[in-house]
Amino acid sequence: MIGIGGVGILDTYISQEKFSGFQVRYISHTIRSREEGHWSRLLLHQGYFSYADDRSEDGDELSGMYTFSYGVHYNWHFLSNHLNIRAGGQAEVYAGFLYNTRNSNNPAQARLGLEISPSAAASWQFRLGKHSSCVTYEFSVPLFGLMFSPNYGQSYYEIFSRGNYDHNVVPTTIGCIPSLRQMLTFDFTLGRTSFRVGYMGDFRQAKVNNLKYHEYSNLFLIGIVRTFSLTKIKQ
Repeated sequence: MIGIGGVGILDTYISQEKFSGFQVRYISHTIRSREEGHWSRLLLHQGYFSYADDRSEDGDELSGMYTFSYGVHYNWHFLSNHLNIRAGGQAEVYAGFLYNTRNSNNPAQARLGLEISPSAAASWQFRLGKHSSCVTYEFSVPLFGLMFSPNYGQSYYEIFSRGNYDHNVVPTTIGCIPSLRQMLTFDFTLGRTSFRVGYMGDFRQAKVNNLKYHEYSNLFLIGIVRTFSLTKIKQ
């Protein structure tokens, strides 16, 4: 899938100003399961780039991030397999950056962390004309993890050149990283190709080391769906 939409950014390490702009995101969303089993695995790759400016439009911020999530979910099937509900958890690692084009002192901020999140999804399959269609809603909420962050007033020169560690690897909980990612999608078929359209809301925020950060994304999604079936050959 490709996602395009608006973004709002705040990072008090770089600026007290709030920035708003647009974001472009690539999403690879794979679910692996067995027909006779109740467990499924989620593999989720995401990469995005954001461009935003402040209210006076005299400063810009550039943001980019790559995330990989691996999830395991238990599946329930209802109404003759038309309704599928899955719930479980996932681990996510991420790495990225934020750069302010105006700052000469502390112009950049690194993003690096690990999050463990409970997650769930519900899918409804139905016929639309001669083809099968599906509506899915899924969400995840980070519960705890680790993240890198400079401390308030600490420069990257102090951290990496002078080796002055100051609580820069921070254990996190839902209390200091209240975040949410949700996605609502509709799969449909035109000709011999299955398409996906939908919405993603990715609301990340954190308050650690006396610094505040958020990046709120609201995206329109469009993509292509492929289904593969592997059959084991008995000898």
